[in-house]
Amino acid sequence: MSKKSNRKISALIFMLILAALAYFVYKLFFSDAVHFKDKNYTYLYIKHTDTFEDILNSVDSEKLVNNLKAFEWLAKKMELDKNIHPGKYRVTNGMNTRQIINLLKYNKQEKVRLTFNSQIHNLEEFINYVDEKLEIDSDELENYLNDESKLNENFSLDPETAFGLIVPDVFDVSWAIETDELFSKIKDEYDIIWNNNRIKQAKKIGFSISEVITIASITQCESNIESEQRKIAGVYINRLRKGMLLQADPTLKFANGNFDARRILNTDKEINSPYNTYKYKGLPPGPICLVSTNAIDAVLNYSKHDFIFFCAKPQLNGFSDFSSTYEQHRKYAIAYQKAMNQKGINR
Repeated sequence: MSKKSNRKISALIFMLILAALAYFVYKLFFSDAVHFKDKNYTYLYIKHTDTFEDILNSVDSEKLVNNLKAFEWLAKKMELDKNIHPGKYRVTNGMNTRQIINLLKYNKQEKVRLTFNSQIHNLEEFINYVDEKLEIDSDELENYLNDESKLNENFSLDPETAFGLIVPDVFDVSWAIETDELFSKIKDEYDIIWNNNRIKQAKKIGFSISEVITIASITQCESNIESEQRKIAGVYINRLRKGMLLQADPTLKFANGNFDARRILNTDKEINSPYNTYKYKGLPPGPICLVSTNAIDAVLNYSKHDFIFFCAKPQLNGFSDFSSTYEQHRKYAIAYQKAMNQKGINR
């Protein structure tokens, strides 16, 4: 065989080796690495304390790649070990090794949506909700919400009234957000509400921010109708100034933890709780729900009148009958109770 033929054969073999190597590299790093059988995606969670080894363990436990050693080799070549970003990452079916590494290296994390609404009734539920959604644990949240100096400096509140700092809103945040950063976002929304104008209005009517929030929470639980809220707030403010018991039914629901009750029973009024405004004068220790801006404004701009009683109308349409005497109030209350009985609402 001629030298020329040998060179041709050698070149062919070399090309075949290169092709095989290229195919191997392609299969290893660029072809589809993720093949879920019963789902379209999964999540990788990287904690603040996680190391490169922890990431490898997560990739392995989720069965994201067929060859962990190859993943580790390429990840180091792409300097993933020097670019670890805590967060929540969505790995989808069909992603290859390089795409997974880029996802993590370039911090393409998926945000977590926090929705603070009427489903959160108290601080304990807030803490549990956030604890389930984010890396932050309940102890960190409790420590912040018990830090009197932070609460006073940032929100003009204290641990007892801390529920008032939670603004009904939606926040899209990193799963790995830290406690101070989360409350910084909450403070941004809180400061929008409690601007200089509302702070001045609160002082003008003679109440602190925490007191306004608490009155607003009770008022909001009585009615969602703005005009009614202003009249109801006026009733509660009249009672406070006269030194009367508030006798606010929503505070009994809060004290009993029976948030879905549509009817208050006499036995509810016997519960021994500082939130029982049938037993204890003045405002309860703190708000009984997350408070809307409308309810706060209803208190700050409450209707000035002589009413000290109100009762839901028998039509159960969100409006109330207001009165200045107990005798008139009893007539309204009897009509309301009759309507509740006819509708079979016993609780």
